[in-house]
Amino acid sequence: GDESYAGSPSFFRFENTIKKITGLPYIIPTHQGRGAEKIIFTVLGGEGKIFLSNTLFDTTRANIEFSGATGIDLLCKEGTQPTIPAPFKGNIDLQALEKTILEKGAENIPLVILTITNNSGGGQPVSMENIKATQQICQHYKIPMFIDACRFAENAYFIKLREKGYAEKSIPEIVREMFSYADGCTMSAKKDAFANIGGFLAIKDDALAMQCRNLLIITEGFTTYGGLAGRDLEAIAIG
Repeated sequence: GDESYAGSPSFFRFENTIKKITGLPYIIPTHQGRGAEKIIFTVLGGEGKIFLSNTLFDTTRANIEFSGATGIDLLCKEGTQPTIPAPFKGNIDLQALEKTILEKGAENIPLVILTITNNSGGGQPVSMENIKATQQICQHYKIPMFIDACRFAENAYFIKLREKGYAEKSIPEIVREMFSYADGCTMSAKKDAFANIGGFLAIKDDALAMQCRNLLIITEGFTTYGGLAGRDLEAIAIG
């Protein structure tokens, strides 16, 4: 890897790979997934703010609560019953999602976060139908939807295996569709990217990306390395 402080070719390979996978335009490197969480929830969190999810991972919840905000899990009923077979036990409860938005007020909810696969819910997958329906609800209430994408490739495989209409689609096609419904994502590269360290934020909105980059510089590192060595940027780019 190229260890230049700024403008490293290793960063641009890292950036291009993530853009190709997610389709999201603004890529912000971090030392781990929790670094990405710390940045996004510092920017969007705070007292009185509420983040909704199928199930928040432990560091995600901790970073939300550290900002003064609250995290609420809205796991589907099938996900709470381990003895009942169901193909997508990681889904968010769509009725509960809309009900909670109406109760808490959309203006108090900066993000809805789908964890795919649902790590703290036994690694259960989330269906494409559920991802799309969540995005439609969020769009209606003008709330951005982010994906916690640590195991996005596994989730895509389960969609191919279990969801009607996806058996003949390739994993990259399924992945692109999943991310097409998202306004951004956080990721730890220690999971499906097969790296020893690293993570990133990928964001659709340029103003939000600028806020996150400004915080990155005073916490993680410059925008073209985010606390990572060039070799780690290369490792993530390769996967």
